[in-house]
Amino acid sequence: MKRFGGMATYLGAITLIVLIGGIGLVYSSSPTPAPTGFSTPTLNQNPGSQSVSNGFPEPTGDTFAQDQAVFEEQDGVDNGLGPVYNAQSCVNCHQNPNTGGNSQVTELRVGHTDSRRNFQNPTIYINDGANTIANRSLINDRATCPQAQERVPSTETVRALRASLNTLGDGFVEAIDSNTLYGISLNQPYQSYGYIYGEFIQVPVLEASGQIRGGRFGWKNQHASLLSFASDAYINEQGITNRLSPTDTTTVCKTTSDPEDQTDSLGMADIDHFATFMRGTKAPPVDSVLMATADAQAGSSLFNSIGCSICHVAAITTAPAGTVINGGAYTVPAALGNMTINPYSDFLLHDVGTGDGVLQNGPSDTTNKLRTPPLWGLRTKSRLMHDLQSYTRSDAILRHGHEASLVIYNYQALTTTQKNQILTFLDAL
Repeated sequence: MKRFGGMATYLGAITLIVLIGGIGLVYSSSPTPAPTGFSTPTLNQNPGSQSVSNGFPEPTGDTFAQDQAVFEEQDGVDNGLGPVYNAQSCVNCHQNPNTGGNSQVTELRVGHTDSRRNFQNPTIYINDGANTIANRSLINDRATCPQAQERVPSTETVRALRASLNTLGDGFVEAIDSNTLYGISLNQPYQSYGYIYGEFIQVPVLEASGQIRGGRFGWKNQHASLLSFASDAYINEQGITNRLSPTDTTTVCKTTSDPEDQTDSLGMADIDHFATFMRGTKAPPVDSVLMATADAQAGSSLFNSIGCSICHVAAITTAPAGTVINGGAYTVPAALGNMTINPYSDFLLHDVGTGDGVLQNGPSDTTNKLRTPPLWGLRTKSRLMHDLQSYTRSDAILRHGHEASLVIYNYQALTTTQKNQILTFLDAL
């Protein structure tokens, strides 16, 4: 039986990067391990006051505590909530084990396919058919009035749940050079006998008009920057318009003027505080005691040898400090630059047989592909996969197919002891 070799490493004093349009050598000093820790406790009194950032430089007058407080702020109809929405606050969907973390919350996506089996966004009728919400796969579970409530028409036969994603450590993910992700995608077929071929896509950067960058946020890699991600979530999950997403989905029962997200005394809007908070969070830590055990160490080696690490990449290094990214709108600071992170993800799109059938931002072949979910912080999740429908680590592994089919064949060929060692390793992440 053939097994996969170890994952190529994209770090070190001399790093080989396959460029989008060429091959080059990038010389840099030895990278520094990124700071880790669950250090953003959710407090009722003085939110953010006990939190510790990764050292990200705050805008003048701002603090990490204030950014977290805005991330946790509960919005209402009086400041723009809705008319259709899923939650009143970012923290409602990103909280376990503390603010910014994993979620037990899912959102609903629907649509249909045309005669050529291409995905089509739906038109949703609201207000007893008098009004519509068109060209949007997201169905909001909540509304500020009965007339605006969305419901799934029987015509929309593509139906999928998606879990809200962890945002801790996402500042480091944003700081990864797109060429690094592209290089990983090019290497994967050679590592997997042609089975695995992660797809790298480039998507618009909302804060840099006309600019694109390698996608890395969202289940479909629909965003490349944290400010774009924050803007999208504010309008789609809370129904609050902002300078990058200035128009509400519907005017039914709308009582406020667009854009609803206004700047504060620091000149920052809520979406700026959201992005600054996420950029300032530490990466999720491992359980160092469990990880040091013989079983976890053996499981880590098996995880690599059977091919899991081809997609769940253990280590990636961020771009050097001073690198200009996001279409020129953002410069990687020293707190995030040239840092080694351990996300256990390639941040690429793959078809492992669990795709949701929804198309967003990418080309048509991404309809049944999903971003490799980072496994850092996995021990804080009780339910797994994009829809939270897998209830054990083993269930989640065995749901993999298609590109991952040979990896699963290797996993099934292991002894019970070896499988348990892999599960112990996963429990330490």
